[in-house]
Amino acid sequence: MTKYPRSNKTLDRDLRTRVSLEQAAIATRQQFLAPSIALAFIVLVGLTTSFILGWHSENYVLIAAAVIGAYMALNIGANDVANNVGPAVGANALSIGGALIIAAIFESAGALLAGGDVVGTISKGIIDPAAVGDPRIFIWAMFAALLSAAVWINLATWVGAPVSTTHSIVGGVVGAGIAAAGIAAVNWPKMGQIAASWVISPVLGGVIAALFLWFIKSQVSNKQDKITAARRWVPVLIAIMAGAFSAYLAVKGLKKIIKIDLEIALLIGAGFFVATYFITRPLIHRQSSGMDNTKESVRKLFTIPLVCAAALLSFAHGANDVANAVGPLAAIVHTAEAGEVVAKVSIPIWVMVVGAFGISFGLMLFGPKLIRMVGEQITKLNPMRAYCVALSAAITVIVASWLGLPVSSTHIAVGAVFGVGFFREIHWRATSGKSEVQSMIQHDKEKSGSPKRKHRKLVRRSHFLTIIAAWVVTVPAAALISALFFSLLKNITL
Repeated sequence: MTKYPRSNKTLDRDLRTRVSLEQAAIATRQQFLAPSIALAFIVLVGLTTSFILGWHSENYVLIAAAVIGAYMALNIGANDVANNVGPAVGANALSIGGALIIAAIFESAGALLAGGDVVGTISKGIIDPAAVGDPRIFIWAMFAALLSAAVWINLATWVGAPVSTTHSIVGGVVGAGIAAAGIAAVNWPKMGQIAASWVISPVLGGVIAALFLWFIKSQVSNKQDKITAARRWVPVLIAIMAGAFSAYLAVKGLKKIIKIDLEIALLIGAGFFVATYFITRPLIHRQSSGMDNTKESVRKLFTIPLVCAAALLSFAHGANDVANAVGPLAAIVHTAEAGEVVAKVSIPIWVMVVGAFGISFGLMLFGPKLIRMVGEQITKLNPMRAYCVALSAAITVIVASWLGLPVSSTHIAVGAVFGVGFFREIHWRATSGKSEVQSMIQHDKEKSGSPKRKHRKLVRRSHFLTIIAAWVVTVPAAALISALFFSLLKNITL
């Protein structure tokens, strides 16, 4: 039988099919690579804990808790850390790879070097320890709280919503506490303060970020001589950042090393403000020499300070929030070893190591999704706008600490991004005539083929509504999941 050669068209079709299959296979392998590494890390934590504690029946709960703690840390890295480096990535001051490296190093350093050595086992005093007197009940309540918080943060990351780690833990503790000791065990005035922070945190962050952006636009980028204005005000803005971060780290980031009152921290911040101003003033003058008198030139002056702000935010987050995240794990370890329920416990070093390394792995494996969400998909950022977001995050925490308000760093940072975006909308609508708007739309249409692209980049309403909804339901959702987990664990083990 005679065989006829296949046509070129058939060969091309076969080649395209083979290439498509190979690409699909590669994509499938990449899709399962990150979960596989995460699973390997969790297993490694379990095995290491078992070798440290020994394979005894009384240690099985601790081993299981360490595994859940590792799972929790992975989710914190995937979700919460994006708020610190996302704006810098969105402004193209950092690449995704650079942001991951900086965040992993400074988050771990903050957790291990300056993380709190003592943590409230009932998370912010929202449950009375005396109400859960049985150590076994308390252990399973904390176990359920830790697991529920991890599951909720995982779900939020999956839908692309940055949520508060602290609020997730609070919700988990409330749900387990109610299931274990009844509704009267909850400190409802404290819960009222935490609920108020849902509104206070993002509003404060957004307003402060918008005010800084307005100031920079009015005093620098919209001036006729932009370079001269930048030489006058950019050193002041960088000095404000240095002063705010030094005070922030003194109050929140160095608790393990030294106890510093807010008044002393403010004096430290003032000292760093003065020193930074006189150091950066000649540097900005030298950097701006020969620059064109354009807004783009002004924005470039904020790039290096923005990278420093992202690193400092990551360090402060690691120092301040990781201890809260591993608090239930520390509580389980202490209660299992001491056989008593107390309000505060010391955090074993291996628990902090689990938290620090878990956050780094979670950030590397799953962080880019939320980093892009915060930095690119909510609103369009440049170095100047992203700098306002970072500066707002530090200042808002200082103001909230001074007022004694419980706030969320996640809500502050994302609220600042919203504030920058909404300010741009209001500013453009107030200052742009129809002809300018039409020319802007026409420019975008020629550039991207979509006349609505620019408007979508101001603040994407779909992302805004998704994130707000996730914030509102975080505590009740984590509480419900925790109550269900506790009931299940109680029925199985007690």
